Amino acid sequence: MIYKILLVEDDPTIRGAIACHIRSWGYEAIEVENFGQVMEIFTRTEPHLVLLDISLPFYNGFHWCTQIRQVSKVPIIFISSASDNMNIVMAMNMGGDDFITKPFDLNVLTAKVQAMLRRTYDFAGTSQLLEHGGAILNLSEGTLSWKGEKIELTKNEFRILKTLMERKERIVSRDDLMEQLWETDSFIDDNTLTVNVNRLRKKLEQAGLESFIVTKKGLGYKVG
Repeated sequence: MIYKILLVEDDPTIRGAIACHIRSWGYEAIEVENFGQVMEIFTRTEPHLVLLDISLPFYNGFHWCTQIRQVSKVPIIFISSASDNMNIVMAMNMGGDDFITKPFDLNVLTAKVQAMLRRTYDFAGTSQLLEHGGAILNLSEGTLSWKGEKIELTKNEFRILKTLMERKERIVSRDDLMEQLWETDSFIDDNTLTVNVNRLRKKLEQAGLESFIVTKKGLGYKVG
């Protein structure tokens, strides 16, 4: 298994040095270069660990740590020259797991990364995430996150969203959705699916997700 490390560091020299070093140890380094799309990159790549600076363009590291913690328990190590006690305490309170002060020795950084990965993944697996339009479905928790808020889902609501988001590039037929929901070839009243979809739509709209599920007349449903 190759562990993936997400580098959220805006200094290209520091980022490049870290990436080169951890790659030499057999890890995959994912370098963030668009700092307005940290969450999109996070959900797409599903890293095993995040190295996160505090001072960043657009939003600071505390903001992104909070956003990540809404959807994942992935270990986060802050790396920053802003190492006064207040920033260290804030980093930990926001959900960080460790704090490394710049400048640092790359071998020390790698040792901390290795220790964190060992502690995290020797005993637990990673959570799986699906993302569409900024909404993130956590497959291990059965919850949907949107703009920092968690939306609790029933079993059927979760299955509907999971099926639609896994196949977001295409239309899912009603028959296919019913099979995913009830896992049976027995007859299920067609209206039962409509009721479930409408309830889910209402819940999503109340949370601010308008037109997230689109009906394709005569064909089925698709995420919008």
